Amino acid sequence: MGEYFMDKNVIEFLIKAKKATYAGKGGKIDSTRPNSRDLQYSEGKLKYIDTYLGGSKFAGEEALWENNVPFWSMNYIGRVIGDNFSGDFLKEALLNVPEEYPFRGPSEYKNGDYTYHCKINGNFNWFNGTEEIYFKNTKIYECIFHGGEIVHNEEGE
Repeated sequence: MGEYFMDKNVIEFLIKAKKATYAGKGGKIDSTRPNSRDLQYSEGKLKYIDTYLGGSKFAGEEALWENNVPFWSMNYIGRVIGDNFSGDFLKEALLNVPEEYPFRGPSEYKNGDYTYHCKINGNFNWFNGTEEIYFKNTKIYECIFHGGEIVHNEEGE
């Protein structure tokens, strides 16, 4: 297990960063790649960057750095597949990111006709999962994600 395995300070930072950026509609920085959307949050020696491409079909990466050395990352790809999708509902669900699984949203979240589901396998250092949103009983959104610890070799490979 790596030194960042469920480190309480790192998890607290990651949750604050997620709530301050996409889910909280903040943290926008200049694009790092053509037409990318980039969000950043920093606190002390820790930095979080979320960069994604697209809209109703999207792909992206969230990553953590300590003293500008990356140590954790999560990749995701998702798409809207039905009518009545609400980006605000997705952000509302993501604001409820659980400390025990600080990747996307809670295992279940409901508001009105919308229901969010998230399933996760693994832990902070090596995981994968799926999230879905249903409007009434119809699935209208799906996303898959995976990630874990980054370890640098001396050769930098």
